[in-house]
Amino acid sequence: MISGNRGESDDTDRMLVGRWKAGDSRAATELVTRHAAALARFAASSGERSEIDELVQDTFVRAFSSLDSFRGDASLRTWLFTIARRLMLDRRRAERRQWSMVPIESAEPSTSYNALDSLLAAEAETQVRRAVEALSPMQREVFTLRVEQGMSYKDIAEVLGSTEGAARVHYHNAIRAVKEFLDD
Repeated sequence: MISGNRGESDDTDRMLVGRWKAGDSRAATELVTRHAAALARFAASSGERSEIDELVQDTFVRAFSSLDSFRGDASLRTWLFTIARRLMLDRRRAERRQWSMVPIESAEPSTSYNALDSLLAAEAETQVRRAVEALSPMQREVFTLRVEQGMSYKDIAEVLGSTEGAARVHYHNAIRAVKEFLDD
């Protein structure tokens, strides 16, 4: 994302937060519209397989209930990703407590056998998906935030509660692991 657009986006978010705090409920709807799809993609890319809409909704409920504590050190989008990540981690901990073994779902890609191109594209997509799934959870999150969400290392570090340098290292290691997986 281009930094100029990002600054404008941050300004728009600040303006909407101000309107919401002043009692304009339409501002909350606009914030949800601006960020819900990106949060859903992040959740899906982070391994969430069910109730993604509920996770996104819970993210906004938590954000709006604690908006007065939002300091604005990071962008609102980064703060929302941080909340979503914490909710996902909480869900995973609860699932581990509930079951001794977490079931692994394997989704078969939908392919069309009408053309060789479709088969090759589906196979490539499957290989990339498997490569990303083989990453450590931290590498997968960093990879997803960087590649799919276009976040800066600074924002990734904020979401993960890490340092910018650590985010860079995890991303570098993720890229290397994906390449090695695809070369095998």
